[in-house]
Amino acid sequence: MSFASLKSQRQSKASRSYVTSTDNFKEAHSTTIPKAIHSNDSTTSTPSNGGTVYHGIPEHVEMRVSEISGRGLWARNVIKAGSVIISLRPYSFALASRYLDSHCSSCTATSNSGLLRCTRCRTVRYCNTTCQTNDWSLHQLECSALTKWAKSAPSKNSSVPSDAVRCLGRILWQKKKEGFESSWSKEIDALQSHRHSLEPCVVENNTHLAHSLVRYLGLSSPGDLSEFGILSAGDFADLISRFVTNTFALTSPSLTPVGVSVSPLVALFNHSCDPGAVIVFPRSSRNPVEEPQMQVIALRDISPNEEILTSYIDTTLPRSLRQAALKETYDFTCQCELCHDDNIIDPRESIWCPKSCGGMCPAPSDESETCQCVKCRAVVATPTYIMDALHIGQEALAKATSIQDTDHDKALQLTINIIPRLVSAGLTPSCHPLLPLIGLHKSLLLSLLSADMTQELLDETIRIAAKHYMGLSAILRDGHPVRAVALAELGKLLAVDEPCPVTSPPTNIASLPSGPARLKAAYETLVRARHELMIGFGRNNDGGELGRNIRETVVSLEKELGVWTQGIHNTLQDLLNSSRK
Repeated sequence: MSFASLKSQRQSKASRSYVTSTDNFKEAHSTTIPKAIHSNDSTTSTPSNGGTVYHGIPEHVEMRVSEISGRGLWARNVIKAGSVIISLRPYSFALASRYLDSHCSSCTATSNSGLLRCTRCRTVRYCNTTCQTNDWSLHQLECSALTKWAKSAPSKNSSVPSDAVRCLGRILWQKKKEGFESSWSKEIDALQSHRHSLEPCVVENNTHLAHSLVRYLGLSSPGDLSEFGILSAGDFADLISRFVTNTFALTSPSLTPVGVSVSPLVALFNHSCDPGAVIVFPRSSRNPVEEPQMQVIALRDISPNEEILTSYIDTTLPRSLRQAALKETYDFTCQCELCHDDNIIDPRESIWCPKSCGGMCPAPSDESETCQCVKCRAVVATPTYIMDALHIGQEALAKATSIQDTDHDKALQLTINIIPRLVSAGLTPSCHPLLPLIGLHKSLLLSLLSADMTQELLDETIRIAAKHYMGLSAILRDGHPVRAVALAELGKLLAVDEPCPVTSPPTNIASLPSGPARLKAAYETLVRARHELMIGFGRNNDGGELGRNIRETVVSLEKELGVWTQGIHNTLQDLLNSSRK
């Protein structure tokens, strides 16, 4: 599994992008971190003298330091939902190995007409000579390192270093090129390191990454790193820790993790499990040279003097798993309201009322097996059965996720077997691990559709996609990019031409509309999806590349529905004329 995949499991699916800020926002400026300024008041601004200079912070955002959350970014003015807060190109990024053949290593675009491969390393590809030229200053060093690595690799499967190793290599080459006292290098060095408080498993992974980096750079030992400004073992450990702690998943416009990226400015945003902003790569620039662009986009209206918070992890996870992921990688315990409000039922850990009143109960756990419906107060009579189902579901999720690329059929069978058991145990669609199992099941079914589409398979995929969106919508706010992408997928599935329209659906399965009725459902679903995409991927971006694609599909469906409506009108008119003769 690539570093990008590992990171994406801990991040809400979102990442970053470019584009201009909202019209009434002012031009970007630089902000300086004070060397030692703290305040008990989280709204107190810090002076802008001394320390590390951050370039690209717009005028409507201010960096502050508080005792509660440390360094962070606050809103100076009102920021509306769907506004682009920050837009920039990552300082460094690298594609995951599996995407090197299908994506440009300079702008990360895909191409239907094919990409040009580097004739020397034969590893990276580019859209054209422009992209190749733009990347050459670093690739000329990378090219040699890739060639040497491949020659010494024990097998073909290990002939290309991981995205993490390649990204770290680019960072060190860039630091050497810019100068160790440059603002670029100082921003990298100012990233937070947690090397003194890492879990043993993280230390082991970091050590492996460090050894791989030394080999990739063609050095005989870590002591040779002095040419990159690394003068001690502590410096090297800090470099690795800063990278692991502060990387973001590089994603496609539809949120597929395709690599890793680093941006010191975006790393300044602090965390909340209920964030007010998200990080995405909408791919909305008209100039490919500016890609890939990271964008931080407001999910809701943000008030003046309010801290702008993003999420570091997958916020669909239940509290215990969120806290564990944050502690392992970022070394802190989240204090957000979602993590500390015990007076509400978290949809991530909920079951339906045993009396079917429509209410929900908190799912039983090892800490509290007794639970009752918040609506009718009915007590759950079989908590042990539900707890067993939860444990089995978690194990099945881990197993199916690990084999989805190597044994698709077995992974699919696991989801087919386990999902009904969790449903019968009363889990709501938003409850973990039912929600991620439904999402995985949907992905596995989608991969089958392109190979052998049948009406039955298409209808089943639509049902699963609808359940997945239902679960996500109970957790994520309107416009969250993960939720928006799920709704767009559902709409596109409804718009697929039916291989064999069903006239009498089975009575034991929820019926789906067919023919023109399905077409209308697709249209309505995609209109809603576009509304959400405009928030999650930016209004000024027109919802990003995905939003623009959905708009084109909506226009096409409007025409198709118009033709159908006109056909009905013509038929009725002909019948009316015939009756008058």
